[in-house]
Amino acid sequence: MRRYELMLLLRPDLEDDKLQAAVEKVTRAIVNGGGSLSKVSPWGKRRLAYDIGRHREASYFLIHFDIEPAQVREIERGLLISEEILRHLVTVLEDRGPAEEVAPAVAPRASAEADDADLAAETDLEAAPSAGAPDELTPPPASESEPEPESQPGLEAAPEPEPELVAAEASPEPSDEERAEA
Repeated sequence: MRRYELMLLLRPDLEDDKLQAAVEKVTRAIVNGGGSLSKVSPWGKRRLAYDIGRHREASYFLIHFDIEPAQVREIERGLLISEEILRHLVTVLEDRGPAEEVAPAVAPRASAEADDADLAAETDLEAAPSAGAPDELTPPPASESEPEPESQPGLEAAPEPEPELVAAEASPEPSDEERAEA
């Protein structure tokens, strides 16, 4: 069984007896689902951070209960159907099940040597260019007609800039200067 917390926001225009009947209906659904109630706390009417429908206020109730996780979905389905409930939020407070049922979020590492091996493999992958992708940092091969620039160890030649497009060739419309001349 797990411990849950349910926050209910009920319509503010409900009379006290209808408000209690709505909370009773929710608690009955919890008990019928095999759960047990720990605490039901009425928080009273409070102003909402934003309007829900046409309501600016809501009556708040906080319910703590224990139930099997499979039953929570059925309870939430009933909460969604109810017209008296504006919003609800079910939160897991603690897990009371056996530890072997819960899988760890991250598998533990074997040793520090495995970390070093993984780091070395990642560095090798970053340094080696992939076969299908062109290497953007390497300049294109020099043609036979161009002389090879002198290279110094540790320095790479900067790639030549691309030729700029002439605005008149790029667009068929006349430029502002051509319009002024005409």
